[in-house]
Amino acid sequence: MSTEETPLLAEGHTPLDHSRVYDRFSPSKKRVILAMVSCSGVIPLFVSGVFIPAIPQIARDLLTTPEVASLTITTSYVGASLGSMVMATYSGFYGRRPIYLVGLPFFCLGSYQIAVTQNIYHLIAWRFIQNVGISASISLGAGVIGDVYKLEERGFPLGFFFGASLIGPAIAPVSGGIMAHYASWRMLQWGFLLYGLIILTSMALWLPETSHPGTLGIEQAEYHHHQQQGDGSTQRRKWRWVWLNPFSCLGLLRSPNLVLVIATSALVLLTEFVLLVPLAYTIGAEYGIVNEALIGAVFIPCGVGNMVGAPLAGYVSDRVIIAHRAKRGGEWCPEDRLRGALFSAATFVPLSVLFIGLTVEFIPGRTGLLLCLVWLFMNGVGIHLVLSPLAVYNIDIMQSRSTEIIAAYTGTRGMFISLLIPCILPSISHFGVVATNAAAALVAWAGFGTLVVIIRYGGQLRAWKDIGYTTADSENI
Repeated sequence: MSTEETPLLAEGHTPLDHSRVYDRFSPSKKRVILAMVSCSGVIPLFVSGVFIPAIPQIARDLLTTPEVASLTITTSYVGASLGSMVMATYSGFYGRRPIYLVGLPFFCLGSYQIAVTQNIYHLIAWRFIQNVGISASISLGAGVIGDVYKLEERGFPLGFFFGASLIGPAIAPVSGGIMAHYASWRMLQWGFLLYGLIILTSMALWLPETSHPGTLGIEQAEYHHHQQQGDGSTQRRKWRWVWLNPFSCLGLLRSPNLVLVIATSALVLLTEFVLLVPLAYTIGAEYGIVNEALIGAVFIPCGVGNMVGAPLAGYVSDRVIIAHRAKRGGEWCPEDRLRGALFSAATFVPLSVLFIGLTVEFIPGRTGLLLCLVWLFMNGVGIHLVLSPLAVYNIDIMQSRSTEIIAAYTGTRGMFISLLIPCILPSISHFGVVATNAAAALVAWAGFGTLVVIIRYGGQLRAWKDIGYTTADSENI
């Protein structure tokens, strides 16, 4: 039986041919690839968050109710969840580059149609298409980075990538609030169209296919076709469409490791929603902030904390991997990467949400507001000192299906959190901000407990249900 100390890699046993797969691109080319996928990764969370402060203006402009206008938020999450799973599945068959080049035009078209729409139902439909088009940027970007960076190198670039993706939620609310207050909610859609066209052009010109040679479904299908022909031909057949199950990535949930990773990330991430969703009714109400743009600005410390925490977490997790691998004489245990997240999961995340509840309740005036901004920054840093190592751990143990495991991880977590978000405001109204935030802190400490379980028993759990983990040294160094 495997234990938490079970090594998956032993240094010195890497087949030379496979090790060279990470040397296909020069360091400078890798940085260009990282920059392109990071620029694409900024869009999804920005698009999702920018409509929130604009709902009243959209309702007035399109002659509808705020309740109907808020469906634009719901459809964006539905489109992102479904699109991510579909595109992640097809990226494993056709490759990363084709999926980017297919998805981005839909994002651009959706942005244009939203900018000119005069009908709320037209807007809702195109919001769905817009988010489907950009939905795979997170899972594809993580997969691309896993393709080009070795095990001990990928923590920092993945942290940088996730940090870049979090620029969106950091600036989306204030950008949406400023546009709604001083111009029109449509203006940002024209900006999305232009940005999407720039990213699409850049990827068409400079993004190579990064999938490891011979791993794509279409390559394997070609190989079997030539074997059946028996003529030794290596000529490719004409491109063809293949129907795939878009929800096949959910089969990865058979892994107890992945289930616990999703649980940990959801329990930790929920604290951010507990702080941000009711912001206008907690910090805003207590400290007299009513302007939409200023309410959006209060989100900034948390977003900046996210951007700081994600790359820092990647750097720390790489150092932890190297240190523990050296202690084992060169043997690799994937759960080592998660050890660097323990302190933040036990302190920064739960304490920040608890402190905000106490500050709003008991400390008035400017001092209270400044303290809340500090706690929001602390929460932003703390969350991604936990979430980034979890995301990299997923890629470490399932490198061959990296885009699919990230899609399953983010999609399932998002659906879980979406069920709990409607409970936040009623809880604050009924029980108060201190009790609600204290409950969120307890939930975060439960996430710390599941993190300990993964680190302590990860080896046994992988042995219990093997879904094709990356275990051989030829797969991940």
